[in-house]
Amino acid sequence: MTEKLDIITVGESLIEFSSDESLTFADNLQKYYGGDTLCTAITALRLGAKVGYITKIGIDPFKDYLLDCWQNEGLDISQVKLVKGFNGIYFIARPIDSEKEFAHYRKKSAATYLNVDDIDEEYIKNAGIFYATGTTQALSLNAKEAIQKAYKIAKENNLLCAYDPNYSESIWNVLDAKEAFEEIAPYLDVIFLNQSRDGEKLFECSSPEKLIKHFWDIGIQIVSIRCSKTYGNYVGAEGNIIFEEFKNSQIVDATSTGDAYNGAFLYGLSQGKTPFEASRIASATGALQAMGVGAIKSIPTKEQVFEKLKEM
Repeated sequence: MTEKLDIITVGESLIEFSSDESLTFADNLQKYYGGDTLCTAITALRLGAKVGYITKIGIDPFKDYLLDCWQNEGLDISQVKLVKGFNGIYFIARPIDSEKEFAHYRKKSAATYLNVDDIDEEYIKNAGIFYATGTTQALSLNAKEAIQKAYKIAKENNLLCAYDPNYSESIWNVLDAKEAFEEIAPYLDVIFLNQSRDGEKLFECSSPEKLIKHFWDIGIQIVSIRCSKTYGNYVGAEGNIIFEEFKNSQIVDATSTGDAYNGAFLYGLSQGKTPFEASRIASATGALQAMGVGAIKSIPTKEQVFEKLKEM
């Protein structure tokens, strides 16, 4: 890979099976793929960024499907490695007039074997932005070490370093998640947060303004906070804080809407937009992504996003 990349991210790919019927009664499930950093990568890619992805995928019946999909998207997969084993799977359903159903099976999947040897310094240096999440850190101790190495290389080479804790009680506890954040916090320029999951549970603060000022104080320049309670996003940068309303009344499935938001935000930054301009692009993207079931298959095109921006 010789062409300079806008964004590089590292993480876990999963096979997604989705339905708009209850998993109990559904006869057919739609196959796609998912994963939080992968959703962010594909979002930025569909908007026009040049994106590279670092992961390991298992040599199972889904291997060629994943590789073919990513190549067709235009994702740089030169750092995707094959290993013996399997790829994680999750099932998601959003039945009409019922709660979302979700189940995942990912313990000891291929991505858990990510390690420091998978982080190529020359590859990282060939980009403008590096992004990772707490979900990837939680995969395994060796994956956490790989993320720390990648951030160190990125910071030493003046990449913009972005991060989303993406905290979930289903994958690790608060103490481990805090420790993982603290390991990479000195490298960060941008942080994405969910007000309830990350702000309240991980950082014990529900006030977007206080959270933004806290991260400014520790040197993180750009802070974006997604707020389901106020139905929008707070962005703090350059000493200013703005609120961007999430303009969509047709939410079908909010799965990975935050990941899509992050990808669009990073796309905006990679194209020289201000954080506040990037937030508008991201809000439009998230609104459109939430209109479909599933994580990545519902990510909109660049044309759809900019048409939505005109409406906004």
